[in-house]
Amino acid sequence: MTVSERQATYSGTKEVADRLRFDVGRLESYLHEHVKGFAGPVTLSQFKGGQSNPTYLIETPGRRYVLRRKPPGKLLPSAHAVDREYRVIGALYAQGFPVAEPIVYCADESVTGTAFFVMAHVEGRVFWEPEMPASNPAERAQVYDAMNAALARLHTYDPASIELADYGRGDNYVARQIERWSKQYRASETEKIEDMERLMAWLPAHLPPPQPPRLVHGDYRLDNMIIAPDVPEILAVLDWELSTLGDPMADFTYLLMQWIMPGLEHADLETLNIPSMEEAALIYCTYTNTTLPDLSWYFAYNLFRLAGIAQGIAGRIREGTAANAKAIESAKRTVPLAKAAWKYAQKAGAS
Repeated sequence: MTVSERQATYSGTKEVADRLRFDVGRLESYLHEHVKGFAGPVTLSQFKGGQSNPTYLIETPGRRYVLRRKPPGKLLPSAHAVDREYRVIGALYAQGFPVAEPIVYCADESVTGTAFFVMAHVEGRVFWEPEMPASNPAERAQVYDAMNAALARLHTYDPASIELADYGRGDNYVARQIERWSKQYRASETEKIEDMERLMAWLPAHLPPPQPPRLVHGDYRLDNMIIAPDVPEILAVLDWELSTLGDPMADFTYLLMQWIMPGLEHADLETLNIPSMEEAALIYCTYTNTTLPDLSWYFAYNLFRLAGIAQGIAGRIREGTAANAKAIESAKRTVPLAKAAWKYAQKAGAS
């Protein structure tokens, strides 16, 4: 898929897919009752991007909202936690961190068929490619700096001070993540992948030194944020489904992986005016007063985690609950991701 095709494929909205439709009138009645100032009628469409929690645009004559819900059908345990998304957005919004304003959470499945939450619609731009082809050199540098600064800011919060002390266990985060994605891989397994077998054995036996627990996003990357329409400012970081308390270096090295994956891997960074991976790491470490860990281990871990996510998508295709028409394309990435992860594990000492 070319840059322009990817931008067109994932940008904007479309008609709601048949299996993701629900009674709009029932939703409108609920919002009239629970959202101050809400006034219909409602026009509902579905955002093209995303493969996990279906996301909808609610348009009314006076305001736009965004609805995120669990997908219908059989789901993996602990997946699609829209209640957690709503909670963390609320905690961060109170701190002035760039997230959409939370509006209401609804656990009553009779409204849309599954639990959901509504947040404010944030008008801006989403860059689906790390090269930011529709931008310019000056803006690219500023956006990347802002992206690093926002993640560093997230990692400086004391979870207890923002009422998220119980948002996750925090300790042994990486080990628990390896266990979680190993279980998800097993639950969604469609074929035996030898590199995944090796990784599931090697990673938990060679853990990095523990880091002080912090709030981690879990999927922090450029296309999960909304940039202001006319300035290089992050208005909202999106998709907090994987957020928890854990190792901030796992979160940061996940962001660094865009430099080793298709996109920036072979890009002319100097011409684009995008910082190198080393420069980006220096920016983050300066903000947080930290030093870089063994990147090879963390890259192996993050690629393994992505392989587990991709396998989960494959499982949802099998179960008929995948939320995006391009889900099959993501599912096909499991094997190459596992292969790349094992190569980095070997660089980190695996044999």
